[in-house]
Order: sequence, then structure tokens, then C-alpha cells
Amino acid sequence: MYRDRRERLVSTLKHQGRITLPAVEQAFLSVPREVFLPDALKDQAYVDTPLEIGHGQTISAPHMVAIMCEALDIHFHQTILEIGAGSGYHAAIVAHMVETTGRVYTIERHASLANQAKENLKRAGVTNVLVEQGDGSEGLPQYAPYDRIYVTCASPDIPQPLIDQLVDGGKLLIPVGRMVCTLKRIEKKGAAIAETDLGGCAFVPLVGKHGF
Repeated sequence: MYRDRRERLVSTLKHQGRITLPAVEQAFLSVPREVFLPDALKDQAYVDTPLEIGHGQTISAPHMVAIMCEALDIHFHQTILEIGAGSGYHAAIVAHMVETTGRVYTIERHASLANQAKENLKRAGVTNVLVEQGDGSEGLPQYAPYDRIYVTCASPDIPQPLIDQLVDGGKLLIPVGRMVCTLKRIEKKGAAIAETDLGGCAFVPLVGKHGF
């Protein structure tokens, strides 16, 4: 049942132009979104909408996960940092894309969600994601530098610690604004950054030292 729904969702996202890269398509087909949802919401796993997961947080709509994965130019060997683990689904998609030669680190402010993400990832058979609990606005310096960083919550601006933790040539994807915001892609080029606006989006706020 879930497999058929997953395939239909992927077909729809491809038709809409949300999924164009084979690596993104394979990740979406391989990762069971239902595993990352509370029992009461599993039936909605393949509806293209954000869903509540507790503590005022959501699991992003599949189309937004696809947009972010496509925009980051992810490769199989990379080290990637996610800010805002939520239920672990987005990290699982990225982990599939970097394969076992890559690594995903994810940080979550709410301890109970961080623990739930760990359990969800374990149930889904994902072994190359490390979940930490803490203030994501400060990044995760102990594992830096990162080839890619992406933020799953809206920030008032671009936190300097995240830029500092990127490799030279690395990319950062972050929604900037309050709730309704602009998705920005930042590429680090030595001491400078290049910024690209990728359009409007809506996310829960980034809370922390460099957030709200």
C-alpha cells in the first residue's frame, strides 16, 4: 500500500518538475516516509503537505524536501549538516543520496524529537546519520567543515557560524524571513559568499542564539 502511494507521489513530483535528478528520485522511492510519522498520521504519509510532529514542529512537505535536495547539488561522498532534524525524514533522504561513503549530521533543539528521530532512522535502516540535540543556529562545529549545510526552519538572517563551518566552495541552503520567507542558496568562495534567491517558502522559526 505505502509503496504504491510513494511511487505515485514521486511520479507527481517529477511531472511538476520538482524532481529531476535520478539521485533524488531514487532516495524518495527508497525512504519510507510513513516510518517518520506518528501512527495517527501514517495514512497521510504520501500527501504532499507538511504534517505536525509535536512541539510546534512539522515534517516538511515532500515537494519542499525535493526542492532543497535538488538545489544543494548533493554527491555521494559528501559530509552534510542539517539544522532541524524533526522526525528524521529529510536527513534520511539526504543520507541515501550521499550513500555509505558520505555522512549526515543533524541537530535538533527538542530532546524528545531528537530521540524520536534516532529511533525512526534506526527503524528505516539508515546508518549514516548522527543526530545531536542542541542549538542548531550555532551549527555543529565539532564535526565541521561540511560540504553542504541546509536549514529546515526560517532564520531572521544567515547565521555566521554556518558559513564558517562550510568548506571553501561549500553550499548553504536556508529559508530567510519569519514563517513566510525566501529560500536562499549561499556558496562560500574564500572570504566572500555568492547568494541566490530560490523563491518563497514557509517554515517554522529557527530558535536559538542566531535565530529568533
